[in-house]
Amino acid sequence: MLREFLVWLQTELGKGSGELAQSWSEALVGSLNFWGLLEGTHVLALMLFAGTIFVVDLRLLGVTFRKTPVSVISDRVLPLTVFGLVLMVITGLGLFYAKPLVYYHNIWFRVKLMFIALAIINIMIFHLRVQRNQAAWDLAERPPFAARASAAISIVAWIAVIATGRFIAYDWFECGKPLSGFMNAAQSCAASEKGAVTLPEPPK
Repeated sequence: MLREFLVWLQTELGKGSGELAQSWSEALVGSLNFWGLLEGTHVLALMLFAGTIFVVDLRLLGVTFRKTPVSVISDRVLPLTVFGLVLMVITGLGLFYAKPLVYYHNIWFRVKLMFIALAIINIMIFHLRVQRNQAAWDLAERPPFAARASAAISIVAWIAVIATGRFIAYDWFECGKPLSGFMNAAQSCAASEKGAVTLPEPPK
């Protein structure tokens, strides 16, 4: 069901009549300059978003700005974080829209989504539980364990998001190549245009 929708999104939406007609998705990925501008903006937005989050996380870990209240650091960088997030989401959706089937059958993209989910859950737990008594440790040079653990998870999760996002560009595990059964299943290669090719068993 999801794949059928992505096929329509990539090949049919906005497509005009005629043999050379392109869908909006195909026109976007084939554009001379806009694709590069979109990708570059996404990377810059990610740097701004993750960078400001890391500033707060390092303060929560007691590594930097130890004499400055956590609330002051957070309030100062929050507008930049929100701006980076909005820009990152908009450009990220644009990148996905250009090649939805490529991303759908890419293991790195799927793992990236898992780390994004982890980061979001961690943020929710921090704001709903850990931050409830922030007034008690706001001035502490070394916040309590729960705050430090949340900061450490945040840093690891967002670094993993950045790393897996970068790996998407490489075709190490592209469908159609000889892959392990697990990798073929993890990427739903059997449903892709290139199909699932299983690695030959080693000679006995």
